[in-house]
Amino acid sequence: MRNVAIIGAGPAGLMAADAALAGGASVSIYDAMPSPARKFLMAGKSGLNITHSEKPEAFRARYTAPDARLAAMVEAFGPKEVIRWMDGLGIAAKTGSSGRVFPVSMKASPVLRAWLARLAAGGAALHTRHRWTGWDGAGRLLFETPEGSFAAEADATILALGGASWARLGSDGSWADILQARGVEMEAFGPANCGFLRPWSDHFLSQNEGAAIKAVRLSAGGQVSRGDFVITRGGIEGGAVYPLAAGLAASLKAGGPAALEVDLLPDTDEAKLAARLAAASPKDSLASRLRKAARLGPVKSALVRELTRGEAAADPAALARLLKHLALALTAPAPLDRAISTTGGVAWNAIDDSLMLKALPGVWCAGEMIAWDAPTGGYLLTACLATGRAAGKAACALSF
Repeated sequence: MRNVAIIGAGPAGLMAADAALAGGASVSIYDAMPSPARKFLMAGKSGLNITHSEKPEAFRARYTAPDARLAAMVEAFGPKEVIRWMDGLGIAAKTGSSGRVFPVSMKASPVLRAWLARLAAGGAALHTRHRWTGWDGAGRLLFETPEGSFAAEADATILALGGASWARLGSDGSWADILQARGVEMEAFGPANCGFLRPWSDHFLSQNEGAAIKAVRLSAGGQVSRGDFVITRGGIEGGAVYPLAAGLAASLKAGGPAALEVDLLPDTDEAKLAARLAAASPKDSLASRLRKAARLGPVKSALVRELTRGEAAADPAALARLLKHLALALTAPAPLDRAISTTGGVAWNAIDDSLMLKALPGVWCAGEMIAWDAPTGGYLLTACLATGRAAGKAACALSF
């Protein structure tokens, strides 16, 4: 029986354990944190969006990777397979109006409890508070624990250590230096699915920090997103921003401008909006016209006044156009640790078709530590599960 060590107890690592157990391996899971899957639980606080129900071709097109290997893994374990896997845990799935798929309870904790119970019943051993620090001269895995240093032998190792954001949940990217020192090709980490920085006036922040700008249409670089975003102390973040983040970050990195075009009333025709504004009393203040004629809520009205410094056009047609094409300049991505996910990590050139590291035979990678990217909406979790499954199957089946 092959002894497989899995380092990282997030979704990729736990799925690798599932697959390795199914392949007849003995499995030990190690994690630096006091409890497993902390980022997974955090992601599920507002509803665990585990996958998406859109057509397979559209689903696979959501991923950014240099070749077809990731797409093949997602095709082998995509939305239908994720739903069947949840059903095997006794967790029913439901699909929202947007096509996003959730557990019926909406929560991550019941999924995790059922998953851990099944792994334990299959013989997997979970070791928490074990921070991996590399290998010793004999090739044993080295860990720092509250009781001191610990060395473990393994026939095969799967690294599922996450990216470089939300360090307090265990995903700090510190493993990159260990692998780079062993000759593994790496790509620099960058923020993905992130918010952006921009300055706000003190007055605006005092009234609107933490407030949501709801039901807008955002566009940048030919891409479009609908939904909400939130005013933060340093700028903006939220579900409507994240799908556009990669293009905005690339533009900023290249030294170009980055601005969102905000349609505050995406379901209102511009000509009809102009007619409503024209019908308002010429004596009305800007605040009154935005509230009564444009029918904007207080946060959207405050945003208009902030971005125009209270000097929005008086002409109804010009004001209507402004509200449909409001320019929101951005200065930089939010700090890396605040990003939902990260770009960069282990380069695809550094791994073979089974996700084994070419420089370290017998060591596989899975999940966000590999250099791929995807938007939120269930795509990130699905690929973590798919790559974990692929690595787990390979680690207990392949010779090396």
